[in-house]
Amino acid sequence: MHILVTNDDGVQAPGLLALAQEMRKLGKVTVFAPDHNWSASGHVKTMERPLRVRETTLADGSSAFMSDGAPSDCVALPLLGLIEEEVDLVVSGINPNANIGHDVTYSGTVTAAMEAVIAGVRGIAVSLDSPEGHRGALDYSTAAIVGRRVAEKILADGLPEGVVLNVNVPYLEEKELRGYLVTRQGLRVYRDALDQRIDPRGKPYYWIGGESPTGVAEEGTDFGALAEGFVSITPLQLDLTNYKAMDVLKKWKFK
Repeated sequence: MHILVTNDDGVQAPGLLALAQEMRKLGKVTVFAPDHNWSASGHVKTMERPLRVRETTLADGSSAFMSDGAPSDCVALPLLGLIEEEVDLVVSGINPNANIGHDVTYSGTVTAAMEAVIAGVRGIAVSLDSPEGHRGALDYSTAAIVGRRVAEKILADGLPEGVVLNVNVPYLEEKELRGYLVTRQGLRVYRDALDQRIDPRGKPYYWIGGESPTGVAEEGTDFGALAEGFVSITPLQLDLTNYKAMDVLKKWKFK
């Protein structure tokens, strides 16, 4: 069993290391991740410049590959042949914050797993619902164990073609988890605000700021599951077609 582990926070992120260490219990692990943070990068593929790849050493002394490309590039490169051994599963994470609702369109963590599915390889994204305002190092141990358990189920039972699993884990000890729920995407509430400033030369520049996003804790959703202490497992598909809307649009008449 050969598992590719990646992320969008950079190759030295502690969540990546925790995930890789758990995945090693299932088989051979190759770590291939960006050389810097790409959070909220979405699904990026680098086409207009060359990509550089270097080997590096993680905090536990194990070796890894890092690239100056995006998270999706760090999946595409090994699957296209940079790593000769065939990859059976791609696991992306552990993101330090939950990726729920519309977050999945922004998330480099999730879209890296989507890149695997595009290539015909099973993909999982794992994120930790860390407390807002948390100070100090995060404990990724529970999320890493959850990631391994989900990977074990996929390897044992398979996964429908074209599906990527978006896994979000409450910030709890493993024994405190209430269980695992298969969920749908919930409603993410963004509270973005435009922050306009003036640089030393008198020219305006802008930050997209605001308060941290929240969500609607509706039963059956990813946000609702996390709020109740459950692991959320949301099966996502790459086909974004709204089939109900097609029936409406087909009634349009163009002159």
